[in-house]
Amino acid sequence: TNCSTFPLGGYRALTFSLTFLLYTSFHLSRKPISIVKSELHKNCSSVGDTWSSAGTPSSLTPPPRDHCSWKPFDKSNYKQLLGAMDYSFLCAYAVGMYLSGIIGERLPIRLYLSVGMLFSGLFTCLFGLGYFYNIHNLGFYIFVQVANGLVQTTGWPSVVTCIGNWFGKGRRGLIMGLWNSHTSVGNILGSLIAGYWVSSNWGLSFMVPGLIIAAMGLVCFLFLVERECSSYDTELLLPRDSVRVQVQPVVVVKSQEPGAISFMGALNIPGVVEFSLCLLFAKLVSYTFLFWLPLYMTKAAHLDAKRAGDLSTLFDVGGIIGGVLAGVVSDKLGMRATTCAVMLLLAAPTLTSVLCSGMLLVCGGLVNGPYALITTAVSADLGTHKSLKGNARALSTVTAIIDGTGSVGAALGPLLAGLLSPGGWDQVFYMLMASDFIALLVSALCALRLTHCSKPLGLT
Repeated sequence: TNCSTFPLGGYRALTFSLTFLLYTSFHLSRKPISIVKSELHKNCSSVGDTWSSAGTPSSLTPPPRDHCSWKPFDKSNYKQLLGAMDYSFLCAYAVGMYLSGIIGERLPIRLYLSVGMLFSGLFTCLFGLGYFYNIHNLGFYIFVQVANGLVQTTGWPSVVTCIGNWFGKGRRGLIMGLWNSHTSVGNILGSLIAGYWVSSNWGLSFMVPGLIIAAMGLVCFLFLVERECSSYDTELLLPRDSVRVQVQPVVVVKSQEPGAISFMGALNIPGVVEFSLCLLFAKLVSYTFLFWLPLYMTKAAHLDAKRAGDLSTLFDVGGIIGGVLAGVVSDKLGMRATTCAVMLLLAAPTLTSVLCSGMLLVCGGLVNGPYALITTAVSADLGTHKSLKGNARALSTVTAIIDGTGSVGAALGPLLAGLLSPGGWDQVFYMLMASDFIALLVSALCALRLTHCSKPLGLT
């Protein structure tokens, strides 16, 4: 690409906007499962009440209380089955993420990301086809979730690498705080789209998001520009005197291009392990809310599926505010880990008050703020650490390690929620508070350790 044909600021605006929309579609396609859960296993008590109030002759047998649920989720162990579906997706995502960054560094990002989005659209639509073809085999839904989890790992390392290639370290927290709101925007849109059809035709709750992410995959292939063009490439396109053309300087630059960093080499970067562990527990809390909050609202507050889905978007609205706030504060203070620690400390008291709309908004901001900061600005800082000596190709691997470790927590959270919720929702919230405290402890220790060695990066 000849960079002189389009202003550099224009390319940056295009990359910012396009990667924002691309990853919005990723989260948009993940959200429907949490909305549809309450439809897969309905609260059928209202059916029995309607039957009785209709004055039906007592000689007739009322319908089974589980007849309105979708097999195999109509049994008493439905929470464990729904938790297994979450775990299958998130476990595949966590395992695949460690490999995705390494593979992504060795393939063209545009092609890698486009193919991943097309396949993600395919598997999301397959889940919805289970409704139209009346599929009641748990193995089918588990397979679709595992396959979708693997292909969705192409997204995060790719978009973070693109945004890191185009934007420097100045005001990175603010820029990436704004950019990372795609996570919450995708969740909100996914909730609204899935909620529109959840009670009438939940298959469309998956089909429509699946088609959207597939369409965005085509847009990615056509328009994504991975990195700034090399000045040497531009110079070769300019006319000049044949006697004065010097090829050797270009050859020297190409030969000095650093290779992809190894997995262990990325782990040795100061702060990678610490922030990865912090993200593990922070993402555990965030993803438990992502996958289980609508179902909790239908059971605890007796809301219908659409109303619960709409109300749960307040958590994501708070996440947008929290992500931007975390970026601005960390830029201003130059202390990423300390910012995370303070927000995690303030988040703990809000975790048990999510049925209140105002507290749900605050909880979303305080929980998603550290999560957003670590997965964006911190990952970009570490991926361009001074010890790498300008090796920009390490960014994808570092991002994959941090987010992959966080995804282990994302897999454990919904699984534990499914196992603990039959004994009462209080146990789930105790688990969330314990995870928040551990994340707080790790981030505080990380801030102390990085006080000297990472001060130039503002990671303290």
